[in-house]
Amino acid sequence: MSIHNPSKPLHPFAIGNVAVANPVLLAPMSGVTDVVFRRIAARLGAGLVVSEMVASRELATADDEARLRAEGSGLHLHVVQLAGRDPAWMAEAAKVAVGAGAAIVDINMGCPAKKVVGGHGGSALLKDLDLAVRLIAATVAAVEAPVTVKMRLGWDETSIVAPELAARAEGEGARMVTVHGRTRAQLYNGHADWSAIRAVKERVSIPVVANGDLTRAEDAPAMLAASGADAVMIGRGAQGRAWFPGEVADRLAGGERRVPPSLAAQKALALEHYEGLLTLYGHETGVRHARKHLGWYLDAAADSVGRPAPQEAKVAALTAPDAGAAR
Repeated sequence: MSIHNPSKPLHPFAIGNVAVANPVLLAPMSGVTDVVFRRIAARLGAGLVVSEMVASRELATADDEARLRAEGSGLHLHVVQLAGRDPAWMAEAAKVAVGAGAAIVDINMGCPAKKVVGGHGGSALLKDLDLAVRLIAATVAAVEAPVTVKMRLGWDETSIVAPELAARAEGEGARMVTVHGRTRAQLYNGHADWSAIRAVKERVSIPVVANGDLTRAEDAPAMLAASGADAVMIGRGAQGRAWFPGEVADRLAGGERRVPPSLAAQKALALEHYEGLLTLYGHETGVRHARKHLGWYLDAAADSVGRPAPQEAKVAALTAPDAGAAR
């Protein structure tokens, strides 16, 4: 199935020596951007798709869950996002990721989750820029593949450090930075401040990607204009809508507004994802992972027809024991 048909190609977007088809990226999201979802999103027009956040120590020590999170089979361009606070483990994990086929390694310095921050990783690094820079330097030195960094604006509104961190990251060899237009203190509350990302763009010469709250394709040009960024990254807006990054790419290429896939096409995508998760994780774990995705697919289908999904149908799909019953 292919529903990506822009009227004209976007200018190529490059990360170091890696050419990317278009400047619309699918964000790394824990529990969401499994390899099955990434394959579908890439096929439907996303310029680049990023793995779930992978703990560096666990990947370096061959933990099974970390290995599955970093899986990239079937992807033309594979990106692994690593998290951690130990430069040595970050370096080893980067080597493992690239050895397994990753073309780009991304470093997580933006995750606001309590568990990650409590371990002094993710956005906690925004409070210790010296350590953040050591992590970047160690990762860059470990691999020949481009290394990128994803961050938030700062820990809170009194400590907006993204421009400084981005400049220091570039100095250590990072080839792209992505900035979510919120602080860690905001979590996902309020609105992403796209205009605040412009200060980062003004400090660096490497590509800058704007992230946060892009849920409508028609808002993508405004996001780029406000931020001055070179590309956009879509997170929650793609949940249940693997075609949405491609829709945004069409909009930025000047194409006609793409209508959502038919309900039949959406159902086929949901079932492809569901069955792929069963293959990836095995039946028991795969069903558990698939349920939240089914909820998002149902919400997207309801939105595309302008009416809510019947509650009984939603409950039946979310409690189905397998893909056949979920149909």
